Amino acid sequence: MNTFADFFSARRDVAYRAVLMAVGNRATAEDAVAEAFARAYQHWGSVRDHGNPTAWVIRTALNVSRSWWRRRRGEFLTADGPDPMIMTSTAEAPDDALVAAVRTLSRRQREVVALRILADMSAEEAGQLLGITSATVHVHLHRALAALRGALGDQATYRMEARR
Repeated sequence: MNTFADFFSARRDVAYRAVLMAVGNRATAEDAVAEAFARAYQHWGSVRDHGNPTAWVIRTALNVSRSWWRRRRGEFLTADGPDPMIMTSTAEAPDDALVAAVRTLSRRQREVVALRILADMSAEEAGQLLGITSATVHVHLHRALAALRGALGDQATYRMEARR
């Protein structure tokens, strides 16, 4: 993809879903992804040549959301409230039960699930993005899927693993 417009059109839904699952809040995810794509546009010459521009955008969005959270300390994820999933017409919305179950995972487990399953990254890519080893990515993914199986049964985690 040589033009930013092509990249944005092709990868915005993947980036949004991954960040949404990782941060658990629709507004925060939308803002973070928008900011990350704005930064990618500003630095498109170098981002385009990055080994995985989508990973660059997701990592930037996760960093933006963490910075936002640090400034506002104290916002917590809850399972109640309005549905946090708002998708563009081309995106497939996950089950409400799955979203609620993913929200119960630790931040790191949510990030690993988002990157490995939703963004379809390898363990090595996800590890690089998160600053952890690929073995640690595998451990977090294994524990997250076990927790989801416990909360939802094998059917829901089978659907998630099938996306990999």
